[in-house]
Amino acid sequence: MDIDCLPFKDTGYFSDLICDYIDDKEALGPFYNRYPNIENFKGQLEEKLANYPEDNRAILFDALQEQYKGVAISRETKDNLIQLKEPITFTIVTGHQLNLFTGPLYFLYKIISTINLTKALKKKYPRFNFVPIYWMATEDHDFEEINYFNFKNKKIQWNRDASGAVGRLNTDGLEGMYETFANELGGGVNAEALKELFKKAYLEHATLAAATRYLANELFGSYGLVIVDGDDKSLKKLLVPYAKKDIFDKVSFDRVTETISQLRQLTDSYGIQVNPREINYFYIKDAIRERIVEAKDGFHVNNTDIRFSKEALLEELNTHPERFSPNVIARPLYQEIILPNLCYIGGGGELAYWLELKANFEAMGVTFPILLPRNSALVLTGKQQRKLDNMNLSVKDLFLRRNQLINKKIREISNINIDFSPQRKLLKEQFKALYDIAAQTDASFLGAVKAQEVKQLKGLDALEARLLKAQKRKLKDHVERMTHIQNELFPGQSLQERNLNFSELYLEYGEVLIPMLFETLDPLKLEFILRTAD
Repeated sequence: MDIDCLPFKDTGYFSDLICDYIDDKEALGPFYNRYPNIENFKGQLEEKLANYPEDNRAILFDALQEQYKGVAISRETKDNLIQLKEPITFTIVTGHQLNLFTGPLYFLYKIISTINLTKALKKKYPRFNFVPIYWMATEDHDFEEINYFNFKNKKIQWNRDASGAVGRLNTDGLEGMYETFANELGGGVNAEALKELFKKAYLEHATLAAATRYLANELFGSYGLVIVDGDDKSLKKLLVPYAKKDIFDKVSFDRVTETISQLRQLTDSYGIQVNPREINYFYIKDAIRERIVEAKDGFHVNNTDIRFSKEALLEELNTHPERFSPNVIARPLYQEIILPNLCYIGGGGELAYWLELKANFEAMGVTFPILLPRNSALVLTGKQQRKLDNMNLSVKDLFLRRNQLINKKIREISNINIDFSPQRKLLKEQFKALYDIAAQTDASFLGAVKAQEVKQLKGLDALEARLLKAQKRKLKDHVERMTHIQNELFPGQSLQERNLNFSELYLEYGEVLIPMLFETLDPLKLEFILRTAD
């Protein structure tokens, strides 16, 4: 086993906003509560302890007992559920869509980062309990984002018509997807284990939410993971006072809009991840999940005939809170209301929108959590590492864009010097003398000298480019091997974790995969992790 690290900003795959956050840039200070280091959890813990309503614990516990009915619960998860009733227990949360068969590999990284952080906190603050939470995004309605996963450069997809919250979708029709996946897997112990896991999750559970709970519980139940489904009437009741402020007073819209303006004033490079709406709730019922919008005659549910007066909508919210589904702006607030949470662990895109939300949390009187970027990693087999060694390539070289990588390595291995920098330097020195002469004549001659210098420098550039191109042809085999290994580790010229499904690594490593990842990922080490293992 070999573990190395690379600063996030050196990978070229992470935004300026996230890199600046990781670097603890002072300008971003107003947009978060506490920087994610182990010492700052003491203040976060004290603040949450003072502000979290203890009555919410009993409601949370009862809701989770109901959600886990019929689910085989490990001793570790059962203990964590019981501990949630205690005032000395706090949570660490990550969330994710209900991607089929976990979707991209980073689903595992999120949850492992979350579990590993609870272990680190227990060691640092032993008199408190820390429970890892996976928040299932059961109310999302973006079916096209979750209805597939990639396996060996093929898209394994669930084709069906779908509307409304994806967690409520029945699993009818997944048999065909199972057959496709099973055929691609082939035989062997590890392949059979994956087939059985997929079959039990998706062919033996009625809804996508139930299937995803089973899958996550099978993978991480022995580590004490607790899975929360926010599509729950008893939990939604706790959201009602805050939903009123959003819907009728436009608090979220005003505060987040103001924060976005402040972020834009810092730099244009940050961009804006999400924009608030005047109402940040959907109406969710049966197979619909549509935005609530205000009109002159009251409130409408977009793309439906459903209408409410202000009084009727208020009555609907009080009577049927389960019919109100928070959007990307309101969902983080919902999470922090119902959970005794200290920290949210997410990817760069998620944390980018969380950084828009602190002022809204303050206006709502809810503690803003610590924000921690999830671990990111590149996993190499021993065979892949040996290929790199044979080509004198480092893993860090592979983070270069394709042309940069090829040009860099061709220059290094070529038996002739392809760098014309000395010639450029000499040419500029020669023209310096010509500029001295031109200065003694007139401006027109000065312009002629400048034009000739530009022309000859461009000529050197063209010659260097032709020489490099010729060497690429001569070293074609080396170029192809470099390209092949980069394609293996960066499919689609993107990060492995954003494309690969865990099943490809499971085929290689089997049941040691997840323990290996637990050993590799350190949530408080804010660097990109490079892992080689046989």
